[in-house]
Amino acid sequence: MSLQQSTSKVKAGALWSKNKEDLTKQLSELKTELGQLRIQKIASAGSKLNKIHDLRKSIARVLTVVNIKQRAQLRLFYKNKKYMPLDLRPKQTRAIRRRLSAADASKKLEKTRKREQHFPQRKYAVKVNAGNPKKF
Repeated sequence: MSLQQSTSKVKAGALWSKNKEDLTKQLSELKTELGQLRIQKIASAGSKLNKIHDLRKSIARVLTVVNIKQRAQLRLFYKNKKYMPLDLRPKQTRAIRRRLSAADASKKLEKTRKREQHFPQRKYAVKVNAGNPKKF
């Protein structure tokens, strides 16, 4: 990787189209360049801080894209499995995660079903006296 190419920041949009091998190759190139710049910073009093900053941020962008792609692949792998790793499950809140599922919450015992069937809720009708309404 030439110095001119590295001075421009790595754009995250350009990283999404690359495959894993290209990303790891670019990552190793960025890391070696960062090591060289750190050595140059010690040897000379030149201002390398901006370049070092840009390289560190570029490395972070590449790593972020790699991690997101890897997690997406893991999500596809565990899609129809019974269990999923904890870090791939939806975060939500602790109470929501422990709440009964809709299927479990709607289940009823046999005894409850029989009681509801044999003793249903009574329906009452109230007669309205249209001729003489009472005033309150």
